[in-house]
Amino acid sequence: MSFWEFANPARFTRLTDKVLPWVSVLAAILLGGGLIWGYFFTPDDFRQGSTVKIFYLHVPAALMAIQVWLMMAICSLIWLVRRHHVSALAARAAAPIGAVMTLIGLLTGAIWGQPMWGTWWEWDPRLTSFLVLFVFYLGYIALWEAVEDPDTAADLTSVLCLVGSVFALLSRYAVLIWNQGLHQGASLSLDSEENVADVFWYPSLVVIAGFVLLFVALVLLRTRTEIQVRRARALMARERS
Repeated sequence: MSFWEFANPARFTRLTDKVLPWVSVLAAILLGGGLIWGYFFTPDDFRQGSTVKIFYLHVPAALMAIQVWLMMAICSLIWLVRRHHVSALAARAAAPIGAVMTLIGLLTGAIWGQPMWGTWWEWDPRLTSFLVLFVFYLGYIALWEAVEDPDTAADLTSVLCLVGSVFALLSRYAVLIWNQGLHQGASLSLDSEENVADVFWYPSLVVIAGFVLLFVALVLLRTRTEIQVRRARALMARERS
């Protein structure tokens, strides 16, 4: 079976009927278990105290904010090249989820940063690029709503998404590119010298897996909804004509 067969809305819907319940349950188990493990069964940091435990929300949300936009960029590119409607609708469905993840990342970063840096906000390269990414999310959502023709809206938002990918990458690598600012480097790294201690590392991996599956469940659900809305509008337009 070819991957492109799932670009057919009916086949995509049948796939989600089977996958969605399992993904949703597993996401709930991993998120709940990981957060309980991290918040109640790990020690306080010797410098940051219990404040460090916001790490279990901030890092996964910030990570997902960037990955969601890159997923949208891939779907947008598929739409521009192959004109598969499911890919455009999947990108549209993912945008509000990514925007919420970005907002969580910004808010938890401010809460975490205030006692550590002595300020709620700093025009740090990574923080600034992350804020710009949030504005791109809002612009992407607004553009979909502003353009009446769905195919035209898909074209315009796809171009916007590809342009915004620059800021998604800057958000990820700003610390390495500029090597300045208050924001620390990657908390989760394959380099054992830079990585967090194992006592924080393992529950954080569980939470990140939960966030990933939560996103998959939400984007599948929202894409199904977008397909149904598009189908309903097409039927209404046909009846009017």
